[in-house]
Amino acid sequence: MKRLVVMGMVLMVQPGWGQAPAADDILRTARFVATLQQQDLEGHLRKGNAKTRVSLFLRKENIQFQYQSDSAKNEWVKFHTRLAKDHYDLFEIRNGKTFKFPDSKLKEAIQGTDLSFEDLAMRFLYWPKGQVLGSEKIKGQDCWKIRLENPRRNAGRYALVYAWVHKKAGALMQAVGYNGQDPAKALKRFQVTDIMKVGEAYTLRTMRVDSYDPVAQKTTGITYLEFEKPKKAAPGGLN
Repeated sequence: MKRLVVMGMVLMVQPGWGQAPAADDILRTARFVATLQQQDLEGHLRKGNAKTRVSLFLRKENIQFQYQSDSAKNEWVKFHTRLAKDHYDLFEIRNGKTFKFPDSKLKEAIQGTDLSFEDLAMRFLYWPKGQVLGSEKIKGQDCWKIRLENPRRNAGRYALVYAWVHKKAGALMQAVGYNGQDPAKALKRFQVTDIMKVGEAYTLRTMRVDSYDPVAQKTTGITYLEFEKPKKAAPGGLN
């Protein structure tokens, strides 16, 4: 059975905002809710009938994810994200050594799913000069809607992203990415559809990822990221 460790979205109760704060303040909270956690989560990526076992290791500002390759040796492929105030660092771990993650691999789909490494890194949360467009409800929850433009049009698939951040929890609830040729055409949508309480925090249980044909605007693929209630110890962990 394949295994993949991925970045998750963790919900922490934050003080409610009255009037709309600056986009950078909202995104800073969304980036850092994960750094307040120390958890091991297990679950799977599911596309159609195919499932890829997943795990997630949160150690404050350090997040590690990995998957078992399809090679004859069945080797583990590991990745590590280090979060900071205004940026993040993404690494891959090979033979016990850490290397900067190559930009050329960011767009690659993971095990045939609708999630890429770029998606898992949630790079758009670090894009500057976002604009708060107002308030909207996602799954009945009050969220701030934020418009984000990619400052480096040649880096990554998305030229424009709309993000919805939970007003009280401070967590990302939905995001829609658009292409560079026509920002009116959606490429992908991420939506948190269920959460669970783990200790004092609320953590992602299920996220749905839809891929679209940007011309026909038809759904071309659906992947679910689903986590289970944490056990006392998850296999593997930060190395």
